Amino acid sequence: MSYYVTTPIFYVNGEPHLGHAYSLIAADIFARHHRQRGEDVFFLTGTDEHGEPVSQAAEKAGMAPRQFADLHAKGFQALVPAVNASNDFFIRTTDPRHIKRVQEVMQRVHDNGYVYEGEYIGFYCPRCADFKTESEIGPGHRCPIHEIELTEEAETNWFFRLSAFEEPLRRLYAERPDWVLPEFRRNEALSFIEGGLRDVSVSRARLDWGVPLPWDPDQVMYVWFDALLNYYTALGFADAGRADLTGRFWPPRHIIAKDILKFHAVYWPALLMAAGIETPHSLYIHGYLLMDDKKMSKSLGNGLDPFAVIERFGADSLRFYCFREVSFGQDGSISPVGFEARYETELANDFGNLASRVLAMVERYRDGFVPDGRPDPAVSEAPDGLASLPSELIDAFDNSELSAALEVIWRRVRRLNRYVEESAPWQLAKAADGGDAAARAALDRVLYNLVEGLRVITLALSPYIPQSVETLLDALAEPDRALAEFGSRSGGQMVRRIAPLFPKIDPDKAA
Repeated sequence: MSYYVTTPIFYVNGEPHLGHAYSLIAADIFARHHRQRGEDVFFLTGTDEHGEPVSQAAEKAGMAPRQFADLHAKGFQALVPAVNASNDFFIRTTDPRHIKRVQEVMQRVHDNGYVYEGEYIGFYCPRCADFKTESEIGPGHRCPIHEIELTEEAETNWFFRLSAFEEPLRRLYAERPDWVLPEFRRNEALSFIEGGLRDVSVSRARLDWGVPLPWDPDQVMYVWFDALLNYYTALGFADAGRADLTGRFWPPRHIIAKDILKFHAVYWPALLMAAGIETPHSLYIHGYLLMDDKKMSKSLGNGLDPFAVIERFGADSLRFYCFREVSFGQDGSISPVGFEARYETELANDFGNLASRVLAMVERYRDGFVPDGRPDPAVSEAPDGLASLPSELIDAFDNSELSAALEVIWRRVRRLNRYVEESAPWQLAKAADGGDAAARAALDRVLYNLVEGLRVITLALSPYIPQSVETLLDALAEPDRALAEFGSRSGGQMVRRIAPLFPKIDPDKAA
C-alpha cells in the first residue's frame, strides 16, 4: 500500500518561523507512522519561489529575484534536518524540471478549453498574491491575514474557467465527506463553493518573475497555479533513478494551514479536473500557532525562530510540544513558558524518568538481562491499556488526529509509571534476596512487563520524538522499528542504562 504525504511549499519572501516547522513536523509524523505500518511512503516538501511577493521582497533587498530565492530557500532547506524531518524529496519551483511539467499540464488545461483571455478588476493583496472577493475583505478594506490595505487593480490576462467546476466540486464534496478535514474546514470550503465560483486569473501581464505561459510567453503564470502543481510535478523527477513515481504514489494527502484552504480545496481540485488528473486523496487543514493571540507571520514580525527553540530544547522537544500543547486542527497559543512546562513535566519526568527507572532496575536486579520468555498469561497480563495501544493508535492516525494519538500513547506512559509503584519491584527484590521463590518469579514478571511496556510505548512514540526513541530502542536492544503488540517479544535480551533522555534545563542557559 502506498502513502504520499505533502506539506505546503513554503514561500521564500522571508525566514522560516515555527508555523512552517509545524506543517513540516505534522507531515513527518504521518510519514514515519505509516512507514511503521509497512507502507510504501513518499514525503514531499519544498519552496514556492515565484510571484509578486518574492519579486517585491527581492527589489527591497537590492537583489535579483533568483538570487533572493536561492538565498532564502537555504533557510527552509536547513529547517528540514533541524526538525529531523524524513522527507524523500525537496522541490523548488525554480527547478527547470518543475517548470517544464507545469507548462505541460497548463497547456493541457488550455487545450481542453478551460482558459480564455479577458480583463480582471478587483481588490488585490500582493502578500497573498490573490484577488479578494467581497466576503474575504476585512475591516478598513484590509487583508484579514496581512492587515494591509487592499488596492483595486485591473489587467488583461488569461483566465481559468473555475466557474465550470462548481457542480463537479459539489459532487466531489458530497461523494467524499472526509475529503477535507476537520469537518468545520470542509464546511468552510463548501460554503465558498456554494457561494458561487468566479473565473480566476491564471496569468500576470506585468510580472516577469514566474513561469511563462506556454501559449503566451509574454505573460507569466499566476504563482498559485505554478505552486499547486508541485505536488504532481515532483513525482516525475524526484527519483534519482529517473523513474516516474506518479503511478506509484499519486494521489497525495496534503497537510496545509487554514489560510490557504481556498486554493487547495477549491482551485486545486478544479485545476486537476481540467487537466484530466485524479484529485488528491485528502486534505487536512491545521490551525495557527498563535503568539499573543496573533498568527505567527513574516509580515507581522511575530514569528518564533524554530532554530532558536531547537538549540534550547532540542528537536524532539519541539516536535512533542507542538502536538501536545495545541490540538491538531485547531488554533492554539504557544509560549516559551509552555515549552518548559511540557518539557519538565511530561518529557523529563513522565517518560524520561520512566525509561531511566526501568533500565536501572533491570540492571540492578537481573544484571541487565530481561527475564527470558513470556510469563504465564494467567498471572502476567499487560498493565491496563497496553494491549490495545497499537489499534487505538492506528485508529487515531487514520482519522488524522495527531494530538489525540499522542494522548493515546501518553495514557500508557502514565499507566506504566503507576504500574511501577503498584508492583514495587524493590520490595519483590528484597523478598527474593531473602529466599522467597514466589517473589523472585513475581519480580521476573514485573521486570518483563516493564521492559515490554516501555518497548511498545517507545515504538509508538517514534514518529513524534525519533531521535530520543532511537537512543532508547538501542538501549532496549530492539532491532525493529515497526509498531508492536505487547508480548510480541519474549525477553532474554540485555539492556543497558543510558543518560537522561531529557536532562534538566539549566536556568541560566534557558533565560
